Amino acid sequence: MITQQVLLRDAMRRLAMTRDAFADRIGSRRRALDSWLLPDDSNEFRAMPEVARRFVQEILANAAACAEAATQSVYREPAKPGVALTHLLSVDQFTRESAEDLFRLADVMLPIARRRKVTRVLEGAVLANLFFEASTRTRVSFGAAFCRLGGSVCDTTGFTFSSMAKGESIHDTSRVIAGYADAIVVRHPEQGAVAEFARATNVPVVNGGDGPGEHPTQALLDLYTIQREFSRLGKHVDGAHIALVGDLKYGRTVHSLIKLLALYKGVRFTLIAPPSLEMPAAIIDRVSRNGNVVEVRDSLQGLADADIVYATRIQKERFAEESIEGYGAAFEIDRALVERVCKPDVVVMHPLPRDSRPGSHDLAADLDGDPRLAIFRQADNGIPVRMAIFASLLGVDKLVQRSMRDAQWTPPTFIGPEDSPFHGLD
Repeated sequence: MITQQVLLRDAMRRLAMTRDAFADRIGSRRRALDSWLLPDDSNEFRAMPEVARRFVQEILANAAACAEAATQSVYREPAKPGVALTHLLSVDQFTRESAEDLFRLADVMLPIARRRKVTRVLEGAVLANLFFEASTRTRVSFGAAFCRLGGSVCDTTGFTFSSMAKGESIHDTSRVIAGYADAIVVRHPEQGAVAEFARATNVPVVNGGDGPGEHPTQALLDLYTIQREFSRLGKHVDGAHIALVGDLKYGRTVHSLIKLLALYKGVRFTLIAPPSLEMPAAIIDRVSRNGNVVEVRDSLQGLADADIVYATRIQKERFAEESIEGYGAAFEIDRALVERVCKPDVVVMHPLPRDSRPGSHDLAADLDGDPRLAIFRQADNGIPVRMAIFASLLGVDKLVQRSMRDAQWTPPTFIGPEDSPFHGLD
């Protein structure tokens, strides 16, 4: 039986309801609903009455009978966890429905990701992390997600320490590694290289970033974060105003994210970058064809009324002979700008790493500790999302719930000091 937290989060997503609206729908006080959603080990956690559980299930069954009704998640019953994929190479492999299914599975993973529960469903499985480009966050996140499911990880970082430095082809490298590992994550500086790895093997291959191409798992965790932040704020992705700021030309995270967000209805995009770093025209055309509104701006005044401000750093490693023109202090997002221009409930995101060096004009550190800054919650969400991806690809998604047991160590109450105001919102 799924936990009450997963049931309630899934119901709110499927019914497109905020917490206040959902509490009213089931005849409960908002405070009671909040206590049902708390982690089991919280002092304020309360078990949901069985009659309330049955009522929620009845509401979902009735909603399923009206499958054409407009809902946030556009589920079709029965909802099957995970996505039917052999490899995960692009967000183009996802529909809105399959992305929502993956998020439902990520919700199941949360107690494990938050270090309250453990599972060994991938015991004996080996992940090969092949990172031919510098990475800390993504590489460790993939490895931690695999280990949290009970698997083990073998890492290689950089061309210097790989056989490709000796002239070995992508095909040969992929085929050999597939004989050693049960799943492969690849980050490569050349667009399309990860797809070459996938063509050489039937072992699941996950794109950890291919040059200026895509970063699909980052986009999935970003969308998951947006949904969780919106749940707290009483908003929906449908009809949201999303501002993407910075290097939109080479920033693969925004290339993937805007494609996923375009699956939703009535989304308004404001793209803010200097002319030399604008979003590729092909991506803008594609998003516009889906009926969403796209506005191109070259000033941060375009952040007004945005629900999400998603900042990116300049991808200097992607530049050849080009110079960065027009990108200066006018594009830096700091506390003063947020206070002056943005809405009080704006959510500020960044895929990280942010460039904290003087003159970088990246997302400023003076927002640290501000509840509107979601970058660390965003990074934390990478674990349950990537756990869900591995569980889906390796076919253990239905085993996780019943395999959980309590962690034997004492996890931190909050991962960072800025997390305390959000305790219980998982």
